[in-house]
This record gives sequence, structure tokens and C-alpha cells, in this order.
Amino acid sequence: MTNGQRLREILKGPGILVLPGVYDCVSAKIAEKTGFEVLFTSGFGISASLLGKPDFGFVTATEMLESIGRIVQSVDVPVVADIDTGYGNPLNVIMTVEDAVRAGAAGIILEDQEWPKKCGHFEGKRVIALEEGVEKIFAACEAAGESGLVIIGRTDANAVNGLPDAIKRGWAYYEAGADIVFIEAPKSSGELKEIGSAFPDVPLFANMVEGGRTPILSTEELEELGYQIVVYPLTGLFSATYALKASLSHLREKGTTEGYGDMVGFSEFEDVVDVPEYRNIERKFSVPEK
Repeated sequence: MTNGQRLREILKGPGILVLPGVYDCVSAKIAEKTGFEVLFTSGFGISASLLGKPDFGFVTATEMLESIGRIVQSVDVPVVADIDTGYGNPLNVIMTVEDAVRAGAAGIILEDQEWPKKCGHFEGKRVIALEEGVEKIFAACEAAGESGLVIIGRTDANAVNGLPDAIKRGWAYYEAGADIVFIEAPKSSGELKEIGSAFPDVPLFANMVEGGRTPILSTEELEELGYQIVVYPLTGLFSATYALKASLSHLREKGTTEGYGDMVGFSEFEDVVDVPEYRNIERKFSVPEK
């Protein structure tokens, strides 16, 4: 069974699926060990952690796919990958999707911004024509082949042209073959409700960004509105940033980490990166001394 097929089986289960955003292998392994059954690679987080730059389209297709591949290989649960705009026209989308499938992605998010794209909760976004967005979804479905890859069609048109156009695009992408519709950055709970009402019996994707444009609703509220998946793409990144700032500020001010207790211990981190497992492998292949 492919990772895409595994994800499709999970999506058949009851209730709304909650995905944590991960941005490197450590964050992915922690999310898996915490018990999440599906993960999401955050383009925002990868741009920040890999380049130290904002989500302004600085990450190349190669860099993004390499990051996705490493994350997928570090865990045993399905991973939904953010592949931005597919990095070009339908031909580029085909190559990007094929590479994502080879990397082991279970699902992808494909958006309709112009390149260079921006984080969906930033100002200054631009979107391509609806027809171009449809062509990209067609291309992604063709490239997915028999992999079972779950395709999430995202539109950023709400911030640019208004919610009616975003809903129109969502339907067009769904009819073109997208499995799930993602209308980015609703500005109120009323817009979230309107989106849910506009797509009866269509799987919907919600994006909960702390401090972003969309209000944070509970999973129960989102499920009642008709959403099947909710992602918290930046929770881990923001939490790690807070912890780094606090611990390094303590070190800078005190000249020592003594007295600062909010961190895992050495042995606990060994468990995160599977040191016991590799020690067992090492013992298995060690040559006894004569």
C-alpha cells in the first residue's frame, strides 16, 4: 500500500483529522511520537528553518522536495507536503508532483498564487487566472498516476478577489480532480461557515495559524461546519522559537544554563532520534574482539 493509499484509508475514518505542521526531521519525529497519525510539511516553516527567510518564495523546488523527502524518510506515518504553486506551468507541476510521489508524500497542497508566492496570511498576494489553476490541478492528477496521492486544491483568491471568487475556484478545482478543497485565509468565523455551506459533501481543509487572519476555532466547531482536515502549520515552529529565545536569553544573561529547567534531558532527546534502536543495530553488527 502506498502512502497516498494509507492516507485515503485514514480519511475514511470518523471525525476531523488534525495535522501538525513540521519543518524538519526532529519536529516530524516528535509529532509522530506524540501520536499524530498524519503530518504536514509547512512551507513557511521550511523556509524559516532552512534559509532563515520568510515565506516569500525563496525556497526552490529542489530545496523543498529535498526537505520533504528527508522528513518523509524520518517517520512511518503519512505526510502531506506543501508544494507551493508547483513551481511553474502544468509541465512543471507534473515534474514536481512526480518528484513528490517518488519522495513518498501521501498528499500535496497545490495553490493558485502567482510566483513568487507568499504565505497565505501575508499582504500582497496575487493569483493566476482560474483557467490556469484548473490546468494545474489536471496536471497534478495526471502526474499522481496510480499512487493514490491525495491532492488538496488551494486557492488564495479570497484575499485578492473576494470570497465568491474563492468559492468558484474551489468548485472548479474539485471538479478538475482535487480530492479536498482548501480556501485559504477566511477572515472570520462567518466566512468559515459560509465556505462550509458552499461545499456540502465536499471534503474541506482548514488552516489554523496562531496570530494569522483566520480565527482559531476548535476542532469540534470546524467539524460541525463541514471541515474534514485541520492543520496547525506553525504551532511547533512558534513554540520552538519561543523556547529557543527563552533558553538562550537565560544563557546570555546568566552565563550558564543552571537554573533553567524548561528543556528535555540528554537521554530524553536520545529517544527522539532513536538512539536505543541504533545502539541495537550497532551491537548486532559489531565484531567480537579476539
